[in-house]
Amino acid sequence: MTTGMPSADAQLAQVLSSASGGRTPDIRQVANEAEARQVAEEFEAFFLSQMLEQMFTGVGDDNPFGGGSGERAFRGLLNEEYAKVMARAGGLGLSDNLTTEILRYQEAGGDA
Repeated sequence: MTTGMPSADAQLAQVLSSASGGRTPDIRQVANEAEARQVAEEFEAFFLSQMLEQMFTGVGDDNPFGGGSGERAFRGLLNEEYAKVMARAGGLGLSDNLTTEILRYQEAGGDA
């Protein structure tokens, strides 16, 4: 009996697709640890951007940037860039664990 919930692989692919602008990294095809780290950092950056988006939801237009429609239009891009910088600097430490899991998943043939 299925619950209608997508598998963990499908959920991971969907999140990675969103994080990479529609390009889904195939974690079974990661050639080396550097590529696994890049995929993990992309995921962590996506996660952080989602957190930042929620954090700035309640911020009004009277902030240092002056608000307005321009800021509303580009706030998401600014959050994404903040998140990328944070992920490259170590972020929450997710990318280390994700890199390990991606490599373990690949070594197991994608059946883990």
